[in-house]
Amino acid sequence: MADEKKRFTAQIKCGHCQNTAPMEVVAQHSGVQTETDERSGEEWEAGPVWELCKCPACDLVTLRSYDWHSGYMDGSDIKFRALYPAGDKELRGLPQKIDGGYRAAQKVRNIDANAYGVLLGRVLEMVCEDRQAKGDTLDQKLKSLADNGEIPEKLVKVASGIRKLRNVGAHAVLGELTPAELPVLDGLTRRDFGVCLLCTPVGNGS
Repeated sequence: MADEKKRFTAQIKCGHCQNTAPMEVVAQHSGVQTETDERSGEEWEAGPVWELCKCPACDLVTLRSYDWHSGYMDGSDIKFRALYPAGDKELRGLPQKIDGGYRAAQKVRNIDANAYGVLLGRVLEMVCEDRQAKGDTLDQKLKSLADNGEIPEKLVKVASGIRKLRNVGAHAVLGELTPAELPVLDGLTRRDFGVCLLCTPVGNGS
């Protein structure tokens, strides 16, 4: 039996690696059912449809859905909802240069964990430069931001964690980062460091 012809989406953005391209629909499940008007006998089809789409860049999948109703839809007015991965990886309100650095890091997140760690470390340095932090080393600059009240003291340890993982990613002799470290980097950057430091306009930030 011949394989079914592959079906592709229009261009969509991958929530994992941020690549934008058509994705192959690798699975589809329909919850559409036939309904009948008891008075007129008119029939129509309505219900949800789920699609699993594979990114050509990182090979990870996106789960999306849409609602179908044959009574008033013709297929051109379908509106998809992304169900997985959940959430938006973007940090909003960043200075332009830092935003560019953060977006660059997200593009390699699921391609190379080492590169992701290195680029997040670069974003950390950009933040210190943007805030005109003083000191010769990254740790000293972060400490100066805490001393000036621009970040809580506890975030110096958080940012230091990013710096240490960046060093592992940059120097083969120290080992290497794996996909297992990705959630750690995400958490340090977005939940703790990102929200408090990157997105809070203080000092002379652009």
